[in-house]
Amino acid sequence: MRLIAKAVSKDYLDVSFQSGTNTVEIVERPGRWMTADRLEKLRSDLTGIATATLETGALDYGVLSGNRERLENAIVTLVRRTSDGKPVAFNALSLMDCNLSASRCRIIHLGLVMIDPQERQKGLSWILYGLTCLLLFIRGGLRPLYVSNVTQVPAVVGMVCETFSEVCPSPEEPEPSDFRKILIAREIMQNHRHVFGVGADADFDEKRFVIRNAYTGGSDDLKKTIEQTTRHRDEKYNAWCRNELNYDRGDDVLQIGLIDLAAAQRYVARAVPRGSLMQLAALGTLVFARRVFLPAAHWFNSEKDYGLLRAR
Repeated sequence: MRLIAKAVSKDYLDVSFQSGTNTVEIVERPGRWMTADRLEKLRSDLTGIATATLETGALDYGVLSGNRERLENAIVTLVRRTSDGKPVAFNALSLMDCNLSASRCRIIHLGLVMIDPQERQKGLSWILYGLTCLLLFIRGGLRPLYVSNVTQVPAVVGMVCETFSEVCPSPEEPEPSDFRKILIAREIMQNHRHVFGVGADADFDEKRFVIRNAYTGGSDDLKKTIEQTTRHRDEKYNAWCRNELNYDRGDDVLQIGLIDLAAAQRYVARAVPRGSLMQLAALGTLVFARRVFLPAAHWFNSEKDYGLLRAR
Protein backbone atom coordinates (compact mmCIF):
# COMPACT_ATOMS: atom_id res chain seq x y z
CA MET A 1 0.00 0.00 0.00
CA ARG A 2 2.89 2.36 0.69
CA LEU A 3 4.31 1.62 -2.76
CA ILE A 4 0.93 2.29 -4.39
CA ALA A 5 0.47 5.53 -2.43
CA LYS A 6 3.95 6.64 -3.45
CA ALA A 7 3.44 5.71 -7.10
CA VAL A 8 0.05 7.36 -7.64
CA SER A 9 1.35 10.65 -6.25
CA LYS A 10 3.74 11.01 -9.21
CA ASP A 11 3.07 11.99 -12.79
CA TYR A 12 5.55 9.44 -14.18
CA LEU A 13 6.46 5.85 -13.41
CA ASP A 14 9.25 5.55 -10.85
CA VAL A 15 9.35 2.12 -9.21
CA SER A 16 11.96 -0.30 -7.91
CA PHE A 17 11.80 -3.91 -6.76
CA GLN A 18 14.04 -6.86 -5.91
CA SER A 19 14.60 -9.70 -8.36
CA GLY A 20 16.89 -12.37 -7.02
CA THR A 21 20.27 -10.80 -6.27
CA ASN A 22 19.46 -7.63 -8.22
CA THR A 23 17.50 -4.43 -7.74
CA VAL A 24 15.43 -3.26 -10.71
CA GLU A 25 14.55 0.40 -11.24
CA ILE A 26 12.06 1.61 -13.87
CA VAL A 27 11.89 5.36 -14.52
CA GLU A 28 9.64 7.02 -17.08
CA ARG A 29 10.73 10.16 -18.94
CA PRO A 30 13.46 10.99 -16.36
CA GLY A 31 14.60 14.03 -18.35
CA ARG A 32 11.33 15.76 -17.47
CA TRP A 33 11.41 15.45 -13.69
CA MET A 34 14.70 14.16 -12.29
CA THR A 35 17.03 16.53 -10.51
CA ALA A 36 20.25 17.36 -12.33
CA ASP A 37 22.34 15.29 -9.91
CA ARG A 38 20.17 12.19 -10.18
CA LEU A 39 19.96 12.53 -13.96
CA GLU A 40 23.74 12.74 -14.21
CA LYS A 41 24.04 9.63 -12.03
CA LEU A 42 21.66 7.79 -14.35
CA ARG A 43 23.67 8.82 -17.41
CA SER A 44 26.88 7.69 -15.72
CA ASP A 45 25.37 4.31 -14.88
CA LEU A 46 24.16 3.76 -18.46
CA THR A 47 27.51 4.80 -19.92
CA GLY A 48 29.36 2.48 -17.54
CA ILE A 49 27.29 -0.51 -18.68
CA ALA A 50 27.82 0.40 -22.34
CA THR A 51 31.59 0.69 -21.82
CA ALA A 52 31.71 -2.73 -20.16
CA THR A 53 29.61 -4.26 -22.93
CA LEU A 54 31.41 -2.91 -26.00
CA GLU A 55 34.81 -4.40 -26.71
CA THR A 56 35.90 -1.27 -28.59
CA GLY A 57 34.44 2.10 -29.51
CA ALA A 58 31.50 3.94 -27.98
CA LEU A 59 27.90 4.83 -28.71
CA ASP A 60 26.65 8.37 -29.21
CA TYR A 61 22.90 8.22 -29.74
CA GLY A 62 19.67 7.93 -27.78
CA VAL A 63 20.03 7.95 -23.99
CA LEU A 64 23.83 7.70 -24.33
CA SER A 65 24.13 10.91 -26.33
CA GLY A 66 24.08 13.22 -23.31
CA ASN A 67 21.04 15.00 -24.80
CA ARG A 68 18.44 15.66 -22.08
CA GLU A 69 15.66 15.58 -24.69
CA ARG A 70 16.40 11.89 -25.36
CA LEU A 71 15.76 11.15 -21.69
CA GLU A 72 12.58 13.21 -21.78
CA ASN A 73 11.05 10.62 -24.11
CA ALA A 74 12.62 7.45 -22.71
CA ILE A 75 11.65 4.79 -20.20
CA VAL A 76 14.76 3.29 -18.63
CA THR A 77 14.89 -0.08 -16.89
CA LEU A 78 18.12 -0.28 -14.90
CA VAL A 79 19.38 -3.41 -13.12
CA ARG A 80 21.82 -3.09 -10.22
CA ARG A 81 23.61 -5.80 -8.28
CA THR A 82 22.13 -5.46 -4.81
CA SER A 83 25.28 -6.47 -2.94
CA ASP A 84 27.39 -3.54 -4.12
CA GLY A 85 24.98 -1.33 -6.11
CA LYS A 86 26.90 -1.79 -9.36
CA PRO A 87 24.76 -1.19 -12.50
CA VAL A 88 24.94 -4.32 -14.68
CA ALA A 89 22.24 -4.00 -17.35
CA PHE A 90 19.70 -1.61 -18.83
CA ASN A 91 16.94 -1.32 -21.37
CA ALA A 92 16.06 2.10 -22.77
CA LEU A 93 12.68 2.28 -24.50
CA SER A 94 11.73 5.39 -26.46
CA LEU A 95 8.24 6.83 -26.87
CA MET A 96 7.64 8.15 -30.38
CA ASP A 97 4.57 10.16 -31.38
CA CYS A 98 3.56 9.51 -34.98
CA ASN A 99 0.95 11.16 -37.20
CA LEU A 100 -1.14 8.62 -39.12
CA SER A 101 -3.44 10.42 -41.52
CA ALA A 102 -5.94 12.20 -39.24
CA SER A 103 -4.91 10.46 -36.03
CA ARG A 104 -1.92 10.36 -33.71
CA CYS A 105 -0.34 7.17 -32.50
CA ARG A 106 2.30 6.53 -29.81
CA ILE A 107 4.89 3.90 -30.67
CA ILE A 108 7.07 2.13 -28.10
CA HIS A 109 10.51 1.68 -29.63
CA LEU A 110 12.23 -1.29 -27.99
CA GLY A 111 15.48 0.62 -27.97
CA LEU A 112 18.87 -0.33 -26.63
CA VAL A 113 19.51 -3.32 -24.37
CA MET A 114 22.98 -3.78 -22.87
CA ILE A 115 24.19 -6.34 -20.32
CA ASP A 116 27.58 -6.49 -18.63
CA PRO A 117 29.30 -9.61 -20.08
CA GLN A 118 29.84 -10.97 -16.56
CA GLU A 119 26.08 -10.89 -15.88
CA ARG A 120 24.82 -12.65 -19.00
CA GLN A 121 22.92 -15.92 -18.71
CA LYS A 122 21.75 -14.95 -15.21
CA GLY A 123 18.02 -14.69 -15.82
CA LEU A 124 17.76 -11.00 -16.72
CA SER A 125 16.04 -11.51 -20.08
CA TRP A 126 12.48 -11.43 -18.74
CA ILE A 127 13.16 -8.04 -17.12
CA LEU A 128 14.97 -6.45 -20.06
CA TYR A 129 12.88 -7.86 -22.91
CA GLY A 130 9.22 -7.14 -22.35
CA LEU A 131 8.58 -6.19 -18.70
CA THR A 132 8.30 -2.44 -19.26
CA CYS A 133 6.12 -2.96 -22.35
CA LEU A 134 3.81 -5.16 -20.30
CA LEU A 135 3.52 -2.49 -17.58
CA LEU A 136 2.70 0.18 -20.18
CA PHE A 137 0.08 -2.15 -21.66
CA ILE A 138 -1.52 -2.65 -18.23
CA ARG A 139 -1.43 1.07 -17.47
CA GLY A 140 -3.08 1.77 -20.82
CA GLY A 141 -6.15 -0.22 -19.83
CA LEU A 142 -5.09 -3.27 -21.91
CA ARG A 143 -5.41 -1.32 -25.15
CA PRO A 144 -3.12 -2.74 -27.86
CA LEU A 145 0.08 -0.71 -28.31
CA TYR A 146 2.36 -0.60 -31.34
CA VAL A 147 6.02 -1.47 -30.81
CA SER A 148 8.98 -1.04 -33.13
CA ASN A 149 12.46 -2.53 -33.19
CA VAL A 150 15.61 -1.97 -35.27
CA THR A 151 18.24 -4.71 -35.30
CA GLN A 152 20.52 -6.95 -37.34
CA VAL A 153 20.80 -9.68 -34.67
CA PRO A 154 18.90 -12.91 -35.48
CA ALA A 155 18.29 -13.71 -31.80
CA VAL A 156 16.59 -10.33 -31.31
CA VAL A 157 14.58 -10.66 -34.53
CA GLY A 158 13.26 -14.01 -33.32
CA MET A 159 12.61 -12.75 -29.80
CA VAL A 160 10.47 -9.88 -31.13
CA CYS A 161 8.56 -12.19 -33.47
CA GLU A 162 7.84 -14.68 -30.67
CA THR A 163 7.01 -12.11 -27.98
CA PHE A 164 4.76 -9.63 -29.78
CA SER A 165 1.76 -10.01 -32.11
CA GLU A 166 1.42 -9.34 -35.84
CA VAL A 167 5.13 -8.62 -36.24
CA CYS A 168 6.38 -7.74 -39.69
CA PRO A 169 8.63 -8.32 -41.41
CA SER A 170 9.22 -11.89 -40.30
CA PRO A 171 9.91 -15.25 -41.94
CA GLU A 172 6.12 -15.77 -42.08
CA GLU A 173 5.39 -12.24 -43.37
CA PRO A 174 8.50 -11.04 -45.25
CA GLU A 175 6.67 -8.03 -46.72
CA PRO A 176 4.20 -5.83 -44.80
CA SER A 177 0.56 -6.25 -45.82
CA ASP A 178 -0.90 -3.81 -43.27
CA PHE A 179 -0.95 -0.27 -44.67
CA ARG A 180 -1.09 1.20 -41.16
CA LYS A 181 2.30 -0.39 -40.42
CA ILE A 182 3.67 1.11 -43.63
CA LEU A 183 2.52 4.56 -42.48
CA ILE A 184 4.18 3.98 -39.09
CA ALA A 185 7.43 2.92 -40.76
CA ARG A 186 7.41 6.03 -42.98
CA GLU A 187 6.84 8.30 -39.98
CA ILE A 188 9.60 6.60 -37.97
CA MET A 189 12.15 6.84 -40.76
CA GLN A 190 11.22 10.45 -41.51
CA ASN A 191 11.19 11.88 -37.98
CA HIS A 192 12.73 9.47 -35.47
CA ARG A 193 16.01 8.12 -36.88
CA HIS A 194 17.94 9.68 -34.00
CA VAL A 195 16.20 7.29 -31.57
CA PHE A 196 18.10 4.29 -32.95
CA GLY A 197 21.23 5.98 -34.28
CA VAL A 198 20.58 5.82 -38.04
CA GLY A 199 21.95 8.67 -40.14
CA ALA A 200 20.11 10.67 -42.77
CA ASP A 201 22.12 9.01 -45.55
CA ALA A 202 20.75 5.54 -44.77
CA ASP A 203 18.29 4.27 -47.37
CA PHE A 204 14.98 2.61 -46.40
CA ASP A 205 13.55 -0.23 -48.46
CA GLU A 206 9.84 0.23 -47.81
CA LYS A 207 8.89 -3.03 -49.49
CA ARG A 208 11.00 -5.18 -47.13
CA PHE A 209 11.36 -2.78 -44.14
CA VAL A 210 15.16 -2.99 -44.44
CA ILE A 211 17.40 -0.02 -43.59
CA ARG A 212 20.45 -0.08 -45.85
CA ASN A 213 23.77 1.32 -44.58
CA ALA A 214 22.23 1.86 -41.15
CA TYR A 215 25.37 2.36 -39.02
CA THR A 216 26.20 6.00 -39.70
CA GLY A 217 24.28 7.98 -37.06
CA GLY A 218 25.94 7.25 -33.73
CA SER A 219 25.42 3.49 -33.58
CA ASP A 220 28.51 2.77 -35.72
CA ASP A 221 30.22 0.56 -33.14
CA LEU A 222 27.23 -1.80 -32.99
CA LYS A 223 27.79 -2.98 -36.55
CA LYS A 224 28.55 -6.70 -36.73
CA THR A 225 29.21 -9.41 -39.25
CA ILE A 226 26.77 -12.29 -39.43
CA GLU A 227 29.32 -14.44 -37.59
CA GLN A 228 29.51 -11.94 -34.70
CA THR A 229 25.76 -11.77 -34.11
CA THR A 230 23.92 -13.91 -31.58
CA ARG A 231 22.02 -16.69 -33.30
CA HIS A 232 18.48 -17.74 -32.48
CA ARG A 233 17.70 -21.30 -31.41
CA ASP A 234 15.25 -21.54 -34.34
CA GLU A 235 17.28 -21.66 -37.54
CA LYS A 236 14.54 -19.98 -39.60
CA TYR A 237 15.36 -16.59 -38.06
CA ASN A 238 19.09 -17.02 -38.71
CA ALA A 239 18.43 -17.98 -42.33
CA TRP A 240 15.98 -15.11 -42.83
CA CYS A 241 18.46 -12.51 -41.55
CA ARG A 242 21.24 -14.01 -43.65
CA ASN A 243 19.09 -13.76 -46.79
CA GLU A 244 17.48 -10.37 -46.17
CA LEU A 245 20.34 -8.30 -44.68
CA ASN A 246 23.68 -7.29 -46.19
CA TYR A 247 26.03 -7.40 -43.20
CA ASP A 248 29.00 -6.06 -45.15
CA ARG A 249 27.06 -2.90 -45.97
CA GLY A 250 25.50 -2.72 -42.50
CA ASP A 251 21.77 -3.36 -42.92
CA ASP A 252 19.11 -3.38 -40.21
CA VAL A 253 15.53 -4.56 -40.23
CA LEU A 254 12.72 -2.33 -38.90
CA GLN A 255 10.15 -4.54 -37.18
CA ILE A 256 6.69 -3.34 -36.19
CA GLY A 257 4.27 -5.32 -34.05
CA LEU A 258 1.70 -5.09 -31.27
CA ILE A 259 1.58 -5.78 -27.58
CA ASP A 260 -1.95 -6.99 -26.96
CA LEU A 261 -3.60 -9.43 -24.57
CA ALA A 262 -2.30 -12.45 -26.50
CA ALA A 263 1.26 -11.10 -26.42
CA ALA A 264 0.98 -10.36 -22.69
CA GLN A 265 -0.20 -13.92 -22.03
CA ARG A 266 2.69 -15.38 -24.04
CA TYR A 267 5.17 -13.20 -22.19
CA VAL A 268 3.91 -14.25 -18.76
CA ALA A 269 3.73 -17.93 -19.74
CA ARG A 270 7.11 -18.20 -21.50
CA ALA A 271 9.42 -15.52 -20.17
CA VAL A 272 8.56 -14.80 -16.53
CA PRO A 273 10.12 -17.27 -14.05
CA ARG A 274 7.53 -18.96 -11.84
CA GLY A 275 9.20 -17.55 -8.75
CA SER A 276 8.64 -14.01 -10.05
CA LEU A 277 4.95 -14.31 -10.95
CA MET A 278 3.73 -12.91 -7.62
CA GLN A 279 6.24 -10.10 -7.91
CA LEU A 280 4.98 -9.30 -11.41
CA ALA A 281 1.36 -9.41 -10.20
CA ALA A 282 2.15 -6.91 -7.44
CA LEU A 283 3.95 -4.61 -9.85
CA GLY A 284 1.09 -4.84 -12.34
CA THR A 285 -1.39 -3.96 -9.58
CA LEU A 286 0.69 -0.92 -8.67
CA VAL A 287 0.79 0.28 -12.29
CA PHE A 288 -2.95 -0.31 -12.75
CA ALA A 289 -3.61 1.61 -9.55
CA ARG A 290 -2.01 4.63 -11.18
CA ARG A 291 -4.49 4.27 -14.00
CA VAL A 292 -7.43 4.37 -11.55
CA PHE A 293 -6.36 6.66 -8.73
CA LEU A 294 -4.13 9.24 -10.41
CA PRO A 295 -6.90 10.73 -12.61
CA ALA A 296 -9.13 10.93 -9.53
CA ALA A 297 -6.37 12.72 -7.60
CA HIS A 298 -5.98 15.16 -10.49
CA TRP A 299 -9.71 15.83 -10.61
CA PHE A 300 -10.07 16.67 -6.93
CA ASN A 301 -6.88 18.74 -6.67
CA SER A 302 -8.05 22.35 -6.92
CA GLU A 303 -4.58 23.84 -6.44
CA LYS A 304 -3.09 22.75 -9.75
CA ASP A 305 -4.23 23.45 -13.29
CA TYR A 306 -4.52 20.19 -15.28
CA GLY A 307 -5.91 21.79 -18.41
CA LEU A 308 -8.83 20.21 -20.21
CA LEU A 309 -9.92 16.96 -18.51
CA ARG A 310 -11.61 14.63 -20.95
CA ALA A 311 -12.18 10.91 -21.35
CA ARG A 312 -10.12 9.04 -23.91
